[in-house]
Amino acid sequence: MWAIVTALILFSGLYFSKKLHFPQLKINKIFKSLKGNNNKGITPIKTLFLTLAGRIGVGSIAGVALAIYLGGPGTIFWMWVVAIISGALAYIETMLAIKYKDKKQNIGGPSYYIKKGLKNKPLAIIYSLIIIVSYLIGFIPIQSNTVAKSIDMINPTNHLIIGLIIAFISFVIIKGGINKISKVTSKLVPFMTLIYISMALFVIIINIEKFPQVLSQIIQEAFQIKPFLTSFIPVILIGVQRAIFSNESGIGLGAIAASASNSINGSKSGYIQVLGVYITTILICTATAFMILIFDYKSVTLTNPNGIELTSLAFNYHFGSLGTILLVACILMFSFSTVLTGYYYCQSSLKFLSKNINTKCLLIITPLSVVLGAITSPTTIWTLVDILVAILAIINIYSIFKLKEEIMLYYKKYDRI
Repeated sequence: MWAIVTALILFSGLYFSKKLHFPQLKINKIFKSLKGNNNKGITPIKTLFLTLAGRIGVGSIAGVALAIYLGGPGTIFWMWVVAIISGALAYIETMLAIKYKDKKQNIGGPSYYIKKGLKNKPLAIIYSLIIIVSYLIGFIPIQSNTVAKSIDMINPTNHLIIGLIIAFISFVIIKGGINKISKVTSKLVPFMTLIYISMALFVIIINIEKFPQVLSQIIQEAFQIKPFLTSFIPVILIGVQRAIFSNESGIGLGAIAASASNSINGSKSGYIQVLGVYITTILICTATAFMILIFDYKSVTLTNPNGIELTSLAFNYHFGSLGTILLVACILMFSFSTVLTGYYYCQSSLKFLSKNINTKCLLIITPLSVVLGAITSPTTIWTLVDILVAILAIINIYSIFKLKEEIMLYYKKYDRI
């Protein structure tokens, strides 16, 4: 399945990059797009923080560590490649989301452009249902599971208690709706990103002599083509998996958050989502990778790994006993922000299924998902996540291709930042 998804992501990303003159490389327009002062809805900058809250979850820490543990340093190179190529897909799906969103409720995403643009309501319903299932049994549970695993590194604790605490705090915030969620994420995301990047820079600076060697190792192992099937292909697939899980481009999730913006210019909102992809993969995921690769990760043997165990050992190596505490603090912030955004994505998907549906049930189901995640096997959750993300990617990319003519017309009309 992931061989198919990898081919789709790379081909569609390159195809649309060429057609739209590589929007993901227009750095000037990306930063200009952050300006916005309309009072209706939430501002473009807040949608960036909302999407980053969803993207910069444990996939950027535990997921990257798991990729290195399973596929080696070469997976990081392919994460970079996918981030740049798939930036075009993040741009496109956001354009379509803004064009076809429900302007009265300020809600949109792939479900809306599949229904209104593609005229395929059954597929749109399937996509919405998979979003809900993906978050409630995959994305959200893996957050609390990783928090519980990371706390175990300091002191083995009852995972149920940890899950209940995270669930309670999440409930208090999500009860306030999208405005409360965006208010929290707009403060939490910049802070947690700055802290994490600062720690990585500190590690790189004090180990600067090892930096060229680590960089060389990433590039060399990315192209180890012998044996082809048992080394090269798995490295690419793992790299693509973790990149897509972390930055969400190509699966349409960022487009759901972008639709909450007050922006009516899909091109402008698209550039914001490209920036979100870069911050997630190029900055956060790379920061995690370098901290692990500078550490002797090959000497570690893990059973039923979540990925956070390897990151914790690396932090302990770089920062001493304080390292594990710092990592737990980062994991708490990263996972908590993803739970908040995940709730909003589920709520939006439920509203798509029926405008009159009472979404208050999510106020109970989401915290319950957090609790169950804390006590479930990480291998089970990661497997579910990978399968569901692959299905979402296939549906979304198929829909984008079917709408390629509309994409070109919309791009020519609105790409005037």
